Amino acid sequence: MGNIAHLGHVEIYTDRFDESLDFFTRVYGLKLSGQDETSAYLRAWDDYEFHSLKLTRHHTTGVGHIGYRAASAQALADQVAMIEASGFKTHGWVEGDLGHGRAFRFEDPFGHVFKSIGTQSATGRGMLTAPR
Repeated sequence: MGNIAHLGHVEIYTDRFDESLDFFTRVYGLKLSGQDETSAYLRAWDDYEFHSLKLTRHHTTGVGHIGYRAASAQALADQVAMIEASGFKTHGWVEGDLGHGRAFRFEDPFGHVFKSIGTQSATGRGMLTAPR
C-alpha cells in the first residue's frame, strides 16, 4: 500500500479575491464549503472532501500549495520520515485549516510547496461521504 491516498486540494493565490470567488462559484460551478478571513474553501458537486480548492487572498497570483491526503496515520508518519531523510527543504508541521487537521509542509526539488495531510478535518467533519 502506498502512503498517498489521493490529491486532497490545491491552494490558489489571487490578488482579486471577490472576482475569483465569483468566477469559481457562479461561472465554474464549484460550491462554497466554508470561508474565513483570508480564504474560501470550494468543492465540486461530487467531491467527498470538504474542499478541493482553497482560494486565498494574496498580493499576487499563483499556486500556494498542493495537498495530498495520506492513506492512514501511519502512512503520514512514514511519508514525513522519508521526506525529512531526503534532504529537500521542509517547513515542518502546521496545525491545518478549515478543511483538515495537522499537516506537514515541504518543497519538491523545484520549490513547489506541498502538504501531506492526514484523514481528519480540523473542523471535526472528517471526510464527507456524500455530495452536497
